[in-house]
Amino acid sequence: MKGELTAIIEKAPEGGYWAICPEVPGANGQGETIEEAKESLRDAVALILEDRLEDIKRGLPDDAIEETIAL
Repeated sequence: MKGELTAIIEKAPEGGYWAICPEVPGANGQGETIEEAKESLRDAVALILEDRLEDIKRGLPDDAIEETIAL
């Protein structure tokens, strides 16, 4: 399951596709093809997670331990 998230993809009324990731609130993408919509969604998820990480790091004490975990 490493690094797997859900992509829900729908046809957009104006053409192309919309994609959302229910595990990451606010993450959505769009594209002319399904692959473009998925790539746009991947980029959105990455940006949101990077922003959240930087945001939480600003409030941590200097002696906090940071490690990476695998899912």
